[in-house]
Amino acid sequence: MLNPTTWTVAGRYNRMSRFTNEAGWDRIARVVLAAVLIFLGFSDTVGGGFGMFLGIVGLVTVTTGLLGWCPLYAIFRFRTNREAA
Repeated sequence: MLNPTTWTVAGRYNRMSRFTNEAGWDRIARVVLAAVLIFLGFSDTVGGGFGMFLGIVGLVTVTTGLLGWCPLYAIFRFRTNREAA
């Protein structure tokens, strides 16, 4: 028996729809932004504590972009991808 939480509104089975809350464009934008932040933070372009902060934010951003799941989106029940049809 399948778990009813994995069924979409239309009745089709989609296992990944509940694990991702970012659209493709959102994921690409996050990875590009993360690359810039990591470069600024860890290449001494921006130094000191603020540079380290930018690097850490960049690492978190690239992680959420690669996974396709943002914890803040989940907390506020927001998603940029469509529900599976």
